[in-house]
Amino acid sequence: MSHTCYHPAFEQADIRYALGVDGGGTGTRVRLWTSGGALVGHGESGPSALAQGIDQAWKHIGQAVERAFASAGLSMPNPNHCVLGLGLAGAVAPHLAAAFFRAAPEYALIVLETDSRTALMGAHAGRSGAIVAVGTGAVGEALHADGRRVAVSGWGFPVGDEGSGAWLGLKAMQIAHRALDGRAPAGTLAQAVWRQVSDRRDMLLEWSSTARQHEYAQLAPLVFECADTDAAAQSLIVEIGQEIEDMALALDPGLRLPIVLLGSIGLRMVDRLPPALRARLVEASGDAVDGAHRLVRQQMKEAVA
Repeated sequence: MSHTCYHPAFEQADIRYALGVDGGGTGTRVRLWTSGGALVGHGESGPSALAQGIDQAWKHIGQAVERAFASAGLSMPNPNHCVLGLGLAGAVAPHLAAAFFRAAPEYALIVLETDSRTALMGAHAGRSGAIVAVGTGAVGEALHADGRRVAVSGWGFPVGDEGSGAWLGLKAMQIAHRALDGRAPAGTLAQAVWRQVSDRRDMLLEWSSTARQHEYAQLAPLVFECADTDAAAQSLIVEIGQEIEDMALALDPGLRLPIVLLGSIGLRMVDRLPPALRARLVEASGDAVDGAHRLVRQQMKEAVA
């Protein structure tokens, strides 16, 4: 369910710009539209997943918004002339959403949803369909023809998000630990992790004690690079494929809905998926930023209905 906040002086006539925001554990993307619907700018910044901190989220959103206006050759307007649609990782948690709104600048209208919801809205242009998004995190969401909304995975790292880049990086680090101990062979994956981080016990302990979702996800490409030479890496790739299939079937057991596969890990897995699942894959109509823009435009229409 969307979380919405209106500025006390909200007036449709005062709205000059609409901003769509997609924010997760790796980065934040913003696009800028005029009130008439013309796309004029874009900006990017650091992560804005709510679980990583509310202050950080607003800092990076603000930076990306400023860059979007700068890219359009525009000076920053008063926030109460702008509406903001956001799809942010962690927005499903009510306490995080509430804290996010308490810290919000005075935009005329703010509509907050999960990044998976806005990705779904963008991917199918608001129509029924499903997404399986496997990048830094992993989540699946579907909108059925009867209006039912289903969500799977997305429980967050490290307890969930199986198949994601962060999960994959954590598995790779565990393999590197075991190999350094002599509890497993030092294959090409373990050696690749050592080269990227360290092959010293004290350094690996220090890195692992502070690493979070983003840092672990940086190790994920090593698994794909080593898949042809390392049995443990190949086994992890097989597990990712199974996780993607499990998510798709949980969202739509009959595999009747069109499915958009998203995320850096998901896109690398397309050719490794079962034929029945590949047959349901379609190209996205838009992305999560488009979905966030669609979200706030819908809310504006409802406000005057």
